[in-house]
Amino acid sequence: MKELEQFLTEIGPIYAALIATTFTWLVTAAGASLVFFFKTMSRSVLDPMLGFTGGVMVAASFWSLLNPAIEMSERMYPGFSWMPAAVGFLAGAMFLYFLDKITPHLHINFGPEETEGTKTQWHRTTLLVLAITLHNIPEGLAVGVLFGAAAEGMPEASIAGAIALAIGIGLQNFPEGIAVAMPLRRHGISRFKSFWYGQLSAIVEPVAGVVGAAAVIYMQPILPFALSFAAGAMIYVVVEEVIPETQRDKYTDKSVLGFIGGFLIMMILDVALG
Repeated sequence: MKELEQFLTEIGPIYAALIATTFTWLVTAAGASLVFFFKTMSRSVLDPMLGFTGGVMVAASFWSLLNPAIEMSERMYPGFSWMPAAVGFLAGAMFLYFLDKITPHLHINFGPEETEGTKTQWHRTTLLVLAITLHNIPEGLAVGVLFGAAAEGMPEASIAGAIALAIGIGLQNFPEGIAVAMPLRRHGISRFKSFWYGQLSAIVEPVAGVVGAAAVIYMQPILPFALSFAAGAMIYVVVEEVIPETQRDKYTDKSVLGFIGGFLIMMILDVALG
């Protein structure tokens, strides 16, 4: 672990963020690759996996993003330590809200008549991939911003904490890859195309990670805003997308346990490594 921290420190935050978010993308691809072995997956398995995803995202939003943002603000904006976290959190949620309204997409367990965003004749496959792509923007951004904060020597952020966040995001990306690829396969799309679209949904993470790292390096005063922005966007995704997707069948209790498990694992990762 120490060797990894040293390596990521030496190569700089932008390359470190690129490597970390490429890892999270590859884990998504690993999840999507299960379509080569299975044509479908029971909702009794998939729903708890999605719950796990939500738990990781909520824990990461506080332990890895909001809490460091508030601690930074106490030093950078004395007397107004609440302001950057509140403004950034709201801005992140509103950013996803407007993207949600203008981008046509379809959540995983929803029917074609429940397409969201602007009206379109796009194929169901495209709409499903766009839904998860929107989901992945704040995840990549969060990893990139945290690597940038650590590189700037902020005492509230560390390379170890950024690595913990990348591991947590990677863990919850595995079921995301499954959740995109399996429904496509079930609807008759070939194994390769189902895999391709499943992994493609996470390609935005390396892009968002590099953008996040670069932004905070060149504009250090926005650090607490950027961290809380990513947190607000992630919470929006959990409440608007992930949780509703787990509550549309008879496995709601299992989904809640999955959520609890994801939260615990992310909290332990962040506290132990960060």
